Amino acid sequence: MIGVVAGAVALGVAQLVAGLTNASASPVIAVGGALVDQTPAALKEWAIRTFGSNDKVVLITGIVVVLALIAAGLGVLSRRRIGYGMTGLLVFGLVGAGAAATRPDSGPFDILPSLIGVGAGSWALSLLFRRVERNDWDDLPEEYPVADATPAVTTGAEPEARPAGEGDSGRSEPIARPAEMPPVMRAGDDLYTFDRRRLLTGVVVGVGVAGVAGFGGNLLASSRDVDVARRTVAKTLPRPTVPAKPIPAGADLRIRGLSPFVTPNRDFYRVDTALVVPSVDPADWTLKIHGLVDKPVELTFDDLLKRPLMEADVTLTCVSNDVGGPYVGNARWLGARLADVLRDVGIRPEADMLLSVSQDGFTCGTPVDVVMDGRDALLAVAMNGEVLPAAHGFPVRQVVPGLYGYVSATKWITEIKATRFDQDEAYWTPRGWAPMGPIKTESRIDVPRGGDSIPSGPTTIAGVAWAQHKGISAVEVQIDGGEWREAKLAEVNGPDTWRQWSIEVHLPPGRRVIAVRATDASGYTQTPNYAPPAPDGASGHHAIEIQVD
Repeated sequence: MIGVVAGAVALGVAQLVAGLTNASASPVIAVGGALVDQTPAALKEWAIRTFGSNDKVVLITGIVVVLALIAAGLGVLSRRRIGYGMTGLLVFGLVGAGAAATRPDSGPFDILPSLIGVGAGSWALSLLFRRVERNDWDDLPEEYPVADATPAVTTGAEPEARPAGEGDSGRSEPIARPAEMPPVMRAGDDLYTFDRRRLLTGVVVGVGVAGVAGFGGNLLASSRDVDVARRTVAKTLPRPTVPAKPIPAGADLRIRGLSPFVTPNRDFYRVDTALVVPSVDPADWTLKIHGLVDKPVELTFDDLLKRPLMEADVTLTCVSNDVGGPYVGNARWLGARLADVLRDVGIRPEADMLLSVSQDGFTCGTPVDVVMDGRDALLAVAMNGEVLPAAHGFPVRQVVPGLYGYVSATKWITEIKATRFDQDEAYWTPRGWAPMGPIKTESRIDVPRGGDSIPSGPTTIAGVAWAQHKGISAVEVQIDGGEWREAKLAEVNGPDTWRQWSIEVHLPPGRRVIAVRATDASGYTQTPNYAPPAPDGASGHHAIEIQVD
């Protein structure tokens, strides 16, 4: 218990200091970030598939549980010698400080949370064990017997001489209580009870310090949140110079359970490497563009807003999205055309890669030819008519139609380096993912859901299909391995969004298997052969099994 309390004090105080400096410097977050960086592709896919968007919560919870177990062990060791516990706390403090100092976005003060936390935890451990040691002595009588093998000692006197062999008789003599110890406290005495309460009070105070410090750290971190900055930007956000085409009335089939054509911001998927959403002040934000360019530049947020801004409806897809998965969403983005920015800085012909860098150190490699081919690649500042949410990249993120997010959708972007694929690697490439990630043509059944029980008779089957920057030309549905039936397609206002589809069928009672496939505008039809997300995106037909009553 005492070790756990001391560990909690250490983490709570560290969180408080991190709230004053940098939330990412919290030892739990820093160590978690280091673990994410070392996660193999297969384990990452398992975590996303198993825990979904809660993968980060599970990781942090796991780290805290492991630390609590270690702290409990240190508490047990400290009963033998408190130096063991102190050393253990110091080691873990150094691990936290080292992890914080080596993060890509680390600053000179990022080691402080871990080190100050260790100091607080060591103080708590020492304080609580002083109380325990006092209580242990208090439980002893004024004099207690010891074996004859131990000479009797009286404070201030020499040991008495005894005849040889007397020590084997089994007789014992009293040993005096050390003079410096307090008077005896026996069970039932008021003083004895008070001392036990002191120990319990110490534990309660330690837990309270940990809780208040941790809550204070979170409160301080949130007070440095971007909400105020977002509201300020919203008041001055320019209107689009090039508005998007109106969304056709028939783009949304409005079928219950079908994903809406425009994904609300609150429901838009989030997959990234940041355990803590970066807090970036647009007043301090800059975008450094350098490398194979004639005129390197560092743009401010105001510089970006002064450029012509355009709207574009673009569906984003995460490469971790398995067949039929949820990591795809459609939004209307507002931003400056990335191709125009690159032309202004004079990107050189030999450059074939844009290595973009996030505030949290994540890097992404985007093919130059894709950005420059005329598609609506943006440095986006707004999403669905609102300033970018913090979790989706405020103040600026990159959006490139037709590429998976890991090679295109850098959030909290701070840097773009024009380079070459044979000279630089992005974050996921050395971890086993393909350096280029064009989105594969895919489709999904939203209605009914796998495992549903529905009545027999006429049934609506509906879903979405996507093939960004090519467009969807056909969707077909298959029942129980039979013939493929063509579905009705919703309208769209361009090739860069997903497309809703539906079909009316008559299903007889029994277990039924429904599958879907899509054909894009290039004439390619989805392969039935399954491939996992790694290394370059999943493929295969989405199929569900339902019960028809």
